[in-house]
Amino acid sequence: MKEKAMQWVFLAAASISIFAVALICIFLFANGVPAIHEIGVVQFLTGMKWKPTNNIFGIFPMILGSIYVTAGAIIIGVPMGILCAAFLAHFCPKGLYKMIKPAIELLAGIPSIVYGFFGLVVIVPMMQELFGGSGKGVLTASILLGIMILPTVIGVSEAAIRAVPKYYYEGALALGISHERSVFFTVLPAAKQGILAGVVLGIGRAIGETMAVIMVAGNQAIVPKGLFSGVRTLTANIVMEMGYAADLHREALLGTAVVLFVFILLINLSFSLLKRRDF
Repeated sequence: MKEKAMQWVFLAAASISIFAVALICIFLFANGVPAIHEIGVVQFLTGMKWKPTNNIFGIFPMILGSIYVTAGAIIIGVPMGILCAAFLAHFCPKGLYKMIKPAIELLAGIPSIVYGFFGLVVIVPMMQELFGGSGKGVLTASILLGIMILPTVIGVSEAAIRAVPKYYYEGALALGISHERSVFFTVLPAAKQGILAGVVLGIGRAIGETMAVIMVAGNQAIVPKGLFSGVRTLTANIVMEMGYAADLHREALLGTAVVLFVFILLINLSFSLLKRRDF
């Protein structure tokens, strides 16, 4: 009886979740697609200028900005996260683990605005000192996002590594392989599906992050010319202008949200296909 009741509870929770996602999709597409059609799909997606006062709405610089910043966060955060997960699962002394693990869990609970302040008062001045300029740009935002995705990548990857049956590791040792090689060439490949899931979740956080990026990215709606150029992401574009936007400007921002939604959907589908092929 209890199991049956819980099944209904889970079914209701799943149904509400699906209904909420469906409502969000309907709202976005119903308000954003007409604006994209009015501006012109090609002009909207490939336009190099974003000037709402002149009714010019091209989001190509923001698309590039999101791609650059997310790619930088992946390059910085994913290798560090996977190596940290391997260290925690197979190399870390128990005493040290009791200190590192809560610290990583604490990182996951820190609000985005706090990360933004950290980037503003620590990373930005450091970049100014090292490379000159304002210190705000693609590289600064990538470093901050790389740090922000670490708890997700580490947590999921460590769970996946620990879930690998022990006989994989013990079998490698029995063949005369060293401890380090057994972990990196036997256990980690066996845990690749779970590690990939952690990477996908991390990418999702990097793409969707807004407040912290606004504080360190420079927020210039132009195509970035280098790692130190100011950049504006799709999420930042929506948040910065939605407060005072009206008419076509507001609908164009909703169109930006549609592009962001499709962008995230394509990434998730790509990783799902890779997972099914057992790369």
